[in-house]
Amino acid sequence: MNTEIFKGTGVALITPFNKDQSIDFDGLKAVIDHVSEGEVDYLVILGTTGEAPTITAEEKNQVTEFVIANNPRNLPIVYGLGGNSTKWVTDQLDLIKDYPLAAILSLSPYYNKPSQVGIVQHYEAIADASPFPVILYNVPARTSSNITTETTVTLSKHPNIIGTKEASGNLTQCMEIRANTDEDFLLISGDDALTLPMMSFGCVGAISVIANLQPAAFSRMVKLALAGDFKGASKLHFELLQGYELVSAEGNPVSVKSGLDAFGLIQNTVRSPLYAGSKELIRHFKMYLNK
Repeated sequence: MNTEIFKGTGVALITPFNKDQSIDFDGLKAVIDHVSEGEVDYLVILGTTGEAPTITAEEKNQVTEFVIANNPRNLPIVYGLGGNSTKWVTDQLDLIKDYPLAAILSLSPYYNKPSQVGIVQHYEAIADASPFPVILYNVPARTSSNITTETTVTLSKHPNIIGTKEASGNLTQCMEIRANTDEDFLLISGDDALTLPMMSFGCVGAISVIANLQPAAFSRMVKLALAGDFKGASKLHFELLQGYELVSAEGNPVSVKSGLDAFGLIQNTVRSPLYAGSKELIRHFKMYLNK
């Protein structure tokens, strides 16, 4: 497939909620329109930032269909689909096969803490069953297990696994992945603040949280880096440093939703067991955004 569409900025879209905890589709449209105006390259729905663990199967269908129908630039859509049961994930694939998706982003199994052999087996089963290309998602802080360099290299050889979203925070591991995989295997940053350093050794962009809030600045930074202008990219990167800190200050997606509330796009509402961001955080966001 054409993997060029994933070189740039993907937005890990939030899922807005009303005060009664129902999905705020007006807010979702406002965020989609906002990020679409910011020159982002693709949308990622129903991931960690989208609060997928607390969204029902019916609501996931509603969100997917809404994003497809309200996508002003017809951006590629990546669907978050991971879990700690291989069979559950492969069963879900049959339920989404008719959607016009560009890929799935699949979180490494959490809680079970599988061996590396188990992780390989898990992803190979998903890739074999998936009608869409598969992007690995390594985030040990949430899953309690790391997808090692060796495992990533092994999985990169599967024809339906096209890349990895690396949120390990381990730059050495990221460099080893880049050094030991084919050039067309996508190394995608899962940490906004590490995106520019990672792009210096072959990362192709990011699946970004801050791009919900500041899509234009973050997207321009990534595009400059892809073009080899690291001086210009660094200037934007340094301007975004406080934003990176704020969108992680009280956890994700609590913090970025607080920023979007400060910006005036959505209400600062999350689903339990998450707890809404503090008034102090919103105040800091308003100062940062000059609101």
